[in-house]
Amino acid sequence: MDESPSVPESFDDPRITAQFCRRLSGTAGDLLLIGVVHDHPASIGRVERVLERVEPETVALELPPIAVPLYRAYARDRNAEESAPPRFGGEMSAAISAAPHADPVGIDAPNLSFLRRLVGRLIADRVSPATVRRVLSSVGGATREALTCRVAATLTHATSMTIVPGDRVEYDCEPDDSPERQAAHERSHVAGVQALLGSVETDGSALAYRDDTREHCMIERLAELRSEPGDVVAVVGVDHLERLATALSASGRRVPAGDERVLAIADPER
Repeated sequence: MDESPSVPESFDDPRITAQFCRRLSGTAGDLLLIGVVHDHPASIGRVERVLERVEPETVALELPPIAVPLYRAYARDRNAEESAPPRFGGEMSAAISAAPHADPVGIDAPNLSFLRRLVGRLIADRVSPATVRRVLSSVGGATREALTCRVAATLTHATSMTIVPGDRVEYDCEPDDSPERQAAHERSHVAGVQALLGSVETDGSALAYRDDTREHCMIERLAELRSEPGDVVAVVGVDHLERLATALSASGRRVPAGDERVLAIADPER
């Protein structure tokens, strides 16, 4: 990932912009953060286009580690003669498919580190029993979803069936639409969601405890991966992108001042 022009100059693709990409340089390699909207055609296209151009050693995914085998199965279930992304798994399976030589790693909760940190914080903050119950209920739901993905992966490997837990998110936008339409729809969707979330007070809520702890664990895991030799591409929800980039820039594995850059990769076709 050598120095090169900014995103708009590097890619002739409206889906790849500074809003959705961050690049952090380090002594062992670069960390490239790609923000996505779950199952959105523009996000899938962005992930595929970027990973067509880079060859990271690791693809870090906003997935629980035990869910990764299912998305690897989805990534393999693709017609090599077609340019379409995998049928299932959205941007996560698309990332695995587009970087077949990289090691896919799940960086999201639930995992032991997350549970230890969450319980410690709840105790330290003397959280009310009602909030604790809501937090544990939310974590329990996420744990069941992760275990369902693990069981689905086992069944997919053991049978001729492809098991798909949960529903795919549908948008008024299709994979066959132009990159311009996909990008415009995605930007509008993100703006609407951010406006809605901005009007809701979440400080001290069960959701805030869960998501703040999730982000801390993702930052910690990405810092570990970043310390190892080779480049890392991380595919995360766009709502996490800015906080992850800011925290990792200021982490113990510090990047030299001013060395945080938007993704920049030279386009051989230009």
